[in-house]
Amino acid sequence: MNRIFLLLVISYTLMLTGCAQQEKTPAQPDYDQTKKMVVDILKTDEGKKAIQEVMGDEKVKQQLVMDQQIVKKTIEETLTSDKGKTFWKKAFEDAKFAQSFAKSMKEEHEKLLKALMKDPEYQAMIVDIMQNPEMKKLIQTEMKNKDFRAHLQKVITETFSSPLFKAKIEDILMKAAEEMQGGKKKSDQETSSEDQTA
Repeated sequence: MNRIFLLLVISYTLMLTGCAQQEKTPAQPDYDQTKKMVVDILKTDEGKKAIQEVMGDEKVKQQLVMDQQIVKKTIEETLTSDKGKTFWKKAFEDAKFAQSFAKSMKEEHEKLLKALMKDPEYQAMIVDIMQNPEMKKLIQTEMKNKDFRAHLQKVITETFSSPLFKAKIEDILMKAAEEMQGGKKKSDQETSSEDQTA
């Protein structure tokens, strides 16, 4: 009888223990709950600070630099796609965007133009364009324009006022004066030598 009673107590204890363990095991959170929790954590000051620390880590920075080729490729593919072309077309219709974009690219454009100016093929193309009768007519018309003439006058005045320009002109005049004196001395010497031979 004691054995049966002991077996019943052990079975009952095991059954209760098994049930208690099942109750303690939490249900697995689903994807949406996990996502919401992560987003909430990232929005906190501690979450932001943690991201800043990770981004400040040199190893992470190096990894980001290494992945620049992937970024470059992605941008190129995006720009050349139909959606990309439509986006840029609309973006450049906005005057403020076009102006800020032009300012950001100014230095690169200047380098490109300077490099092109040294290229014989590019120079030949410019000459061909300038010799085009329509282009000549357009330039002549533009040069007669009142606004253009006022702008040209302003540019010339600013150029003549520039200390660098004044120094250059002074240098040129000094060299010209030296050459004239050198030529005068030479002609005087030739004249004197002719007089002696006569």
